[in-house]
Amino acid sequence: MDELGAMRLFLRVTESGSFSAAGRRLGMAPSSVSRQLGGLEDSLGVRLLNRTTRRLSLTEAGRLYHERAERILADVDEAIAAVAHLHTSPRGLLRINVPLVFGRLHVVPALAAFLRQYPDVRIDLVLTDHFVNLVEEGVDVAIRVGELADSSLIAGRLAPNRRVICASPAYIARHGEPKLPDDLSRHHCLVYKMNLANATWRLQGPEGEIGVAVSGPLQANDLGALYAAVLEGLGLGLLPTWLVGDCLRSGELVGVLGDYQATATGFDTAIHAVFPQARQLSAKVRAFVDFMAARFSPRPPWEAPPATGSG
Repeated sequence: MDELGAMRLFLRVTESGSFSAAGRRLGMAPSSVSRQLGGLEDSLGVRLLNRTTRRLSLTEAGRLYHERAERILADVDEAIAAVAHLHTSPRGLLRINVPLVFGRLHVVPALAAFLRQYPDVRIDLVLTDHFVNLVEEGVDVAIRVGELADSSLIAGRLAPNRRVICASPAYIARHGEPKLPDDLSRHHCLVYKMNLANATWRLQGPEGEIGVAVSGPLQANDLGALYAAVLEGLGLGLLPTWLVGDCLRSGELVGVLGDYQATATGFDTAIHAVFPQARQLSAKVRAFVDFMAARFSPRPPWEAPPATGSG
């Protein structure tokens, strides 16, 4: 038996005062109303209504059931309305997972504006480079840089993830600037230790795609550490523009081998917002994804051209 449906039917009958009036309101035959109310009474084991030819009246059990049923259905209706409101107005706790360095540089600075725009949202932000299972950890949305291995997630592309070879002016002054990819084998190249394949930098240039084996005094599994080492003049780095864009514009770093582009790998395909599959995407997740996409579109701020003087 549909107990909530039976409760609603019972309340409509008591409000209407008769089976026929309740049936007209609900689009049901009076006999169907009577039969369903009888089924409710049978399931409860009590009589809820005294039936006479002229009117219906509540029994003692009926009055008690009516009082409780009104409260229960009010709570149910309130719960349904609250959930429906979540899908129309961004509100509630939003759990976000982002990579450590990218999050500090490009997500955290955006949160103040996001929360001003959506004051009913609260954020639980986790910054980590470790893989997080969104469903198991209860994460609403994550930003991921690179290959998306988990096909159970829905992804929205936020921005490209382009990499450039760069060095400090001090390093270039000491060691010279590489003019061709083969020159990299004679330079100090700082390697991102994501996997062994990163000891070979793959570049696309006039002669097609080539791979250059590189080595140097430092390898690390943290982009922030490599970025700091490149700034200090320790060597060349193949780093994402979202990390070094400001320094390239200011001259703190110099891009080299401009005719060659790092080819797409699992690391530099794109930057995506990902979230678990759902029939209806909550308004808070949609608001966050749309907000970040607008912030990085049509060109991400880290790839903006250098400012030019008015004179």
